[in-house]
Amino acid sequence: MRSCWSQARWLVLAPHPDDETLGAGALIAHCAASDRLGGIVFLTDGTGSHPEGTPRIAMTRRREAGHALGRIKAAAIPKIWMGWRDAHPYPTDSKAFVRDADRLAAFIRWRRIDAIAVSDHSEAHCDHVAAYRLAEAASRRAKRPVSLFAYHVWSDPPRLARRIATPAMPVGRRRHALLAHRSQMSPVMGDGFRLPREKLRMPARDILTVRKDRR
Repeated sequence: MRSCWSQARWLVLAPHPDDETLGAGALIAHCAASDRLGGIVFLTDGTGSHPEGTPRIAMTRRREAGHALGRIKAAAIPKIWMGWRDAHPYPTDSKAFVRDADRLAAFIRWRRIDAIAVSDHSEAHCDHVAAYRLAEAASRRAKRPVSLFAYHVWSDPPRLARRIATPAMPVGRRRHALLAHRSQMSPVMGDGFRLPREKLRMPARDILTVRKDRR
């Protein structure tokens, strides 16, 4: 990571529990170790990963996210659960969207956030796009210079975009963290989404696309 961004105070916005490790696990690990991680925000309740979508699934996925963050040495980092219904994002012109953008902007000011890492708007899932739009809106409302970076879970970084690479995680740490998401890796919660096994072999570094640089 370039030295100017290694000194920034970061916020990570994840659409679902497990996206924090898939897309930004190395960033989280590095910034938590250097006391540069201001918080982690989870957009949805995660219930859309299983057909029944019960509160039990939401509680399980929240607990699994806590275990995963513990495995990348970030258990003590402040966490916000926005509580959006999985796969039902608010329209950007809705009162609910504006309310949550203002809520996130207040957190950005309080925690003195310099940079946000969020799933990219090029991602196929509607919640990933919504997370980007929310981060974009909150950064405008924050009344402080906030840069915006995109991480990529289901898409590749654009070839011509500016990028930064994080320091590498220790070998196997991302895999160890992802295995904490048992509801996504096994039938422990019944039928539902299964994280493809190849995601356990993701690179040790995160590649972030620079979307808005406010240095």
